[in-house]
Amino acid sequence: MSIHFTVSGLTRNLFHSPRNLFHSLGLDHEREPRPLSPEQSLLLECYLAGQIPESAWSDYVFETPELARHVNERRAQH
Repeated sequence: MSIHFTVSGLTRNLFHSPRNLFHSLGLDHEREPRPLSPEQSLLLECYLAGQIPESAWSDYVFETPELARHVNERRAQH
């Protein structure tokens, strides 16, 4: 039996765990997401339209955590 994982996947899990914990405890002090660049806005729209798979989106969010804030804000508005 062997276990396969990627370093980026392992790093992503370690990186996002404390962030998710702080958010769930209400310790996340940044309430308003920062404005996105035009490219990031287009990426966000494509994701919300279902044109970007979850696996690719998680990589984008790993690189730019602000994207997750914008998704959460948009979903909360609808």
